[in-house]
Amino acid sequence: MEQKYNVLKTVFGHSSFRTFQEEAVDAIIGGRDLMMILPTGGGKSLCYQLPSLLMGGVSVVVSPLLALMHDQITALGAFGIEAAMVSSMQSSEEIGITMGRAVAGKVKFLYVAPERLKNGEFLRFLHEIKIDFFVVDEAHCVSEWGHEFREDYRQLYRLRELFPTVPIAAFTATATHTVEHDILTQLSLRDPVVIRAKVCRDNLMIRVLHRNGNGREQLLSFLDTFEGESGIVYTFTRKEAESIAEFLTHKKIPSRPYHAGLASEQKNETYRAFLNDEIQVVVATVAFGMGIDKSNIRFVVHTSLPKTIENYYQEIGRAGRDGLAASTLLLFSASDIAERKRMIESQSESAYKQLAFEKLEAMAKFASSQVCRHQLIAEYFDDTASACQTHCDNCLEPERESVDITQESLKLLSCVYRSGQRFGVQYVVDILMGSANPKIEQNGHDTLSVYGIGKEKSRRQWLTVADRLLELKALRQGEYRVVSLDSYGMEIIKNKQTVSIRKERLADVRRGSAPFKKGDTSGDNHDRFEQLRKLRSEIAKVNNVPPYVVFSDKTLYEMAEKLPSKKSEMLTVGGVGEVKFERYGEAFLKLCSTLQR
Repeated sequence: MEQKYNVLKTVFGHSSFRTFQEEAVDAIIGGRDLMMILPTGGGKSLCYQLPSLLMGGVSVVVSPLLALMHDQITALGAFGIEAAMVSSMQSSEEIGITMGRAVAGKVKFLYVAPERLKNGEFLRFLHEIKIDFFVVDEAHCVSEWGHEFREDYRQLYRLRELFPTVPIAAFTATATHTVEHDILTQLSLRDPVVIRAKVCRDNLMIRVLHRNGNGREQLLSFLDTFEGESGIVYTFTRKEAESIAEFLTHKKIPSRPYHAGLASEQKNETYRAFLNDEIQVVVATVAFGMGIDKSNIRFVVHTSLPKTIENYYQEIGRAGRDGLAASTLLLFSASDIAERKRMIESQSESAYKQLAFEKLEAMAKFASSQVCRHQLIAEYFDDTASACQTHCDNCLEPERESVDITQESLKLLSCVYRSGQRFGVQYVVDILMGSANPKIEQNGHDTLSVYGIGKEKSRRQWLTVADRLLELKALRQGEYRVVSLDSYGMEIIKNKQTVSIRKERLADVRRGSAPFKKGDTSGDNHDRFEQLRKLRSEIAKVNNVPPYVVFSDKTLYEMAEKLPSKKSEMLTVGGVGEVKFERYGEAFLKLCSTLQR
């Protein structure tokens, strides 16, 4: 017990465990199998890193991404802990050297991708070393009912067959009870300690807005509150990732795109620049995947509807991993749902189509709901949560004013009908606004009674009306984005139904007209924090590590508040252990002394 707390303090710099961490550590030390479901930012890594330091062998960590392995190894190195990986990016000679170091007892953590465990030579090597336990990170990849199922993860059942006496510890941030059961079964965990933490991340502010046009003005308004802070913008397509990155850079927000179509060298350089705070924003498709270890991400934006709540929850979880306040924004429109459905139809195997549609429907309901966002997420993952009161848009603004748009809806639905139900929304709006579009003249639609009857509204407002009608299923969107009337649309035309919309959705939003507020993480010590952050960047550059690896933002804020003047005081700051003090502490003490004057 004394050793456990000593390692926690001297190595990791913490005087106490977070909720559930000690229970997990004790399970591993006791040789038990473990299944832990803990939200991102809850401190999963420490749960297996600390017990490994109290054992005599090697901990083998199965991880899905090379970038994640590299980040973990870098972070462990900052604590003075020997860690290495065996990957497809290494030469045979490099792999041989790593394996030799492991056999000689010079490696404490060995990171491998799941496909490596199908290699006969590597499996023979594993039998030559003393393995304390296996760690299966991102364990939801095991389950075919999860959102990121991977066939190579499905083969990890062999660990129990090949190493029957070695304990297995599985970790994930997200899992429904169905996925949890599948993980336990597939990994053949024996009488495991199962730890399931609360889903709610109360340091995250969750906002969802209907997208105005392409959402650029809304995005800029949101980013205005995060000057100099790191964040991720998730997009639906590669083309959009590139165009938004170019747009933000033009607006003096340092950004780069990241997607599967880019060369590996370009993706690696973007990832490196982001980790080192050389760029502010990565604009990415889902290729910018799970397990991003950067702790000081302050915001995550989605420019369109994610395909599942699992994806959404994991992606917004990349913000605020240090426990400090962070913000998320989801921009969506009804057309996103149609796009996602088409993708499911074209790409999903028939056995999983129904499940994919159900998950998409749950995501769409979440986006449109007026209930506490945190409660909805908790319920999806078979958990419960009280209304957050102040950490989502629905709780902050429960009574939003609605306005009647029945007349506008009638005009738009009539225009769709009279133009033959063969065109997209943009074309229909052109007719309503009396556009000089040559195609309208060629089709004779400039002679329709609805031509030019909508000039009193802006294009963006008409597109918002169309989006509302798509939500209500008064319109349906088919192939090539062609819109046509659904049965409810006919009901509206026959004056049997009224249509309303939240007032703010019809407002012509311009940058800065609806400012966002971010959570306060600085108090009165912001200037001190900025000077400490500058020093951290300088030290990180000299040591060739990401700044957050030196000290987290949370550690710097506490340092700015306490301004320690000697080693004993510095060691009371969370995240400052003996190893990190020896490496970086004196420089920070010197600056703190200067800031006291």
